[in-house]
Order: sequence, then C-alpha cells, then structure tokens
Amino acid sequence: MTNKKELRLKHKALRNSLSENELEEMSLAIANKVLTLPIWEKTYFHIFLPITEHKEVNTEFILHLLSGKDKEIVLSKCDFKTCNLVHYLLTDNTKIKKNEYNIPEPVDGIEVPSHKIDVVFVPLLAFDKKGHRVGYGKGFYDKFLSECKPDVIKIGLSFFEPEELITDVFEGDIKLDYCVTPNEVHLF
Repeated sequence: MTNKKELRLKHKALRNSLSENELEEMSLAIANKVLTLPIWEKTYFHIFLPITEHKEVNTEFILHLLSGKDKEIVLSKCDFKTCNLVHYLLTDNTKIKKNEYNIPEPVDGIEVPSHKIDVVFVPLLAFDKKGHRVGYGKGFYDKFLSECKPDVIKIGLSFFEPEELITDVFEGDIKLDYCVTPNEVHLF
C-alpha cells in the first residue's frame, strides 16, 4: 500500500529507466491491446499527446488507429490559471505547439464541449487494482472527467502493471473504466 507521492517518485524512476526502443515497443503493444476494447462504435475520442521528456506512452500509434477508423479526434490545451482543459477537434489544419511544460497541444481550432466526448485516453503515472490513478497532481483530468457525460469511457494507458492499492484516494478522484498495459487490459 502506497500513497500518491511515493508512487509518483517510483513510477517516474521506472519510466526513466526505459530505453527509447522499449518505450516504442511498449507503446505499440498498448495500441494493439486498445484494438480489443469495446469502444469502436463511439465517435468522439479524446487523446493526449505524449510529453516525450517525461517518457509518456507514445499515443501516435493509437492516433493512427483512430484516424484509420475515421473517428473524431479531440486534443486539449491546458489553462494553467484555472486548471481547465480546452478541447479542440484535430483536423488537417491543426497546429501543434509545445507549451512551457513541454506538453504538445493545439494552438487553436474548432472547440468541442466535454459532454460530446465518448472516450477519453487518460495519461497517468500509476494506477491500482481498483482503477484509481495517480497523475501529476494538478487535477486537470479529474476536473475534465467530471464535466463529461456519466457514461464516458475512461481508459488509462500505462507501461507498468497496477499497484495493489493507492492509499490516499479522495472523493474527487475519478476512477478509470479500463487501464491498458503492454501485457493486458484491466477492467474495473
């Protein structure tokens, strides 16, 4: 049993130990597992672009799957004053630019309200066997997910298998429906 602070440190270290090659292979394995999820009749898919400096899951493979299936792809831009995410439709004209935290995000575009989104791929550092996640601690995703419709499908992406239990979960934390690792799909 561990708290979020310990898990953040542990999982940042685990991630940093991955080679570029491992990172790519594991990201591809995750994308292949995503294909098995019962989500493909949905329309609006929200996805994050990886912060390469943090060695996040490379979501490019999932992006290719989504565009290959003609899905509406939604990306977010962070507003650090309010801790809100603003969502934009990914189009051929979308310009992506890294913000001051190295997060690649759309400059502007066609805004999409949270309640239209059907599926959200959620970035995380760690998760437990009950579907709770540890993010970077700013609360962007908990806030965003609380604005989505009740049946939105929340899918975490993780290089590593779940921790037994995150001890300091609180009520505002929103649980995942699935978490996909290179080895399996966890259903909560």
